[in-house]
Amino acid sequence: MTNLSEPVVTMDEFHWQLGLLQHLDVGLMVLDRSHQVVLWNSFMSNHSGISDTAARGKKLETLFTNFPVDWFKRKLDSVFLLRNRAFITWEERDYLFRFKPHHPITGTAEFMYQNATLIPLSSPNGTIDHVGVIIYDMTAVAVSQQALRRANAELETLSRTDKLSGLANRGHWEDSLSREYERFRRTQTPSSLVMMDVDHFKKINDSYGHQAGDEVIRALSALLRDHARSSDLPGRYGGEEFGALLVNTSADNARVFAERVRQAVEALEVQHGPHRIRFTISLGIAQVSNEHQSHEDWMRAADEALYHSKSSGRNRTTLIEDLE
Repeated sequence: MTNLSEPVVTMDEFHWQLGLLQHLDVGLMVLDRSHQVVLWNSFMSNHSGISDTAARGKKLETLFTNFPVDWFKRKLDSVFLLRNRAFITWEERDYLFRFKPHHPITGTAEFMYQNATLIPLSSPNGTIDHVGVIIYDMTAVAVSQQALRRANAELETLSRTDKLSGLANRGHWEDSLSREYERFRRTQTPSSLVMMDVDHFKKINDSYGHQAGDEVIRALSALLRDHARSSDLPGRYGGEEFGALLVNTSADNARVFAERVRQAVEALEVQHGPHRIRFTISLGIAQVSNEHQSHEDWMRAADEALYHSKSSGRNRTTLIEDLE
């Protein structure tokens, strides 16, 4: 015996299901084989400003400007063909639809980052004539991950940077020198190392105070940055001693760099309170060679040239090759 209440219950259940779909906190739409909208829930209406009535029967490219038509068509066609789900993540493409973010935590974002899932929908006869597309708001996750990446990048930079000078710190600079030495062993491409030292730095500290000495360090560091190429790596080796790794540079060209720096320092005047501080630097240069058994040997050669500059009157540049 047929229960007359069954059709009413079925209709009620359908009504509830439809209401649930309309009020989900995700975007939901259904597209047919011609890529026209069949279903468009409230999330899509609220964020796009396009009502269900206006969207139904239209293709997405007619509803949105700059919609990635060809790219999305390939995704959609693969679902119809393979009868398998497809996924789009915000890391692959920031968004499918340019919606504004709507949560306070995501206020720094210009748009809503989105994930999307494309689901093949089977008809009663087993054919796939429609695809359901679910849009997830991933803005909070994206903003958090991007902030974490920025923080990690800043920490990495800080771990390689000398706080006072803003140049590469000793650890990072010497690691780079070691890698350049190994590259030379493989390629025989010449590079040069310039070591330099502030002349009479203790006298500056004693006469004007350690803060004045810090100003001298900062001024020399800024000058090194100005004279270095993007491929060069100046660094603070320790105290008042600095190094500059000049990649793909011969000793003669390194001498040109060193003399420019030396002369610029000689003309420099550092203002500290009422004091105008003048200072000079001494420099030593060594081009890497097969005689060096390690990057430490290379550095010792540049230090030997620097020592010769210091012991020969200071405020001068010496090439280790000139001493051999």
